[in-house]
Amino acid sequence: MDYNLKLGMKYISKKIVKEEDTAAKFGSGDIYVFSTPSMVGLMENAAMNAVQSELGEKYSTVGIHLDVKHLAATPMDMEVRAEAMLKEIDGKKLVFWIEVFDEKKKIGEGYHSRFIIDKEKFMNKINMK
Repeated sequence: MDYNLKLGMKYISKKIVKEEDTAAKFGSGDIYVFSTPSMVGLMENAAMNAVQSELGEKYSTVGIHLDVKHLAATPMDMEVRAEAMLKEIDGKKLVFWIEVFDEKKKIGEGYHSRFIIDKEKFMNKINMK
């Protein structure tokens, strides 16, 4: 199936770091700075949105692999943004390069792989568990 995807497709996801995004609140640390799990979530969101409009209502993507570095801490109330770019298409497998920035500098980077799914078939399979 042709999903009309092209290398270089991009998307930027942004958010303001709030208490619920911090390591202390998430439980991955005890400091009130932007947590790695929250950064990963923002990265996945940017990758998903880079291709979702071309996939339409019937299809979506699910994350299958992450290889990321969290390079610097970000305090609460600062904006962070994840910039995702589609780097590889291998059938239904998509590979993205993602960089994350706060208002001062780059705070994260890495590769993220996602797999294209038929949403109805996927949920039917999951519901059989």
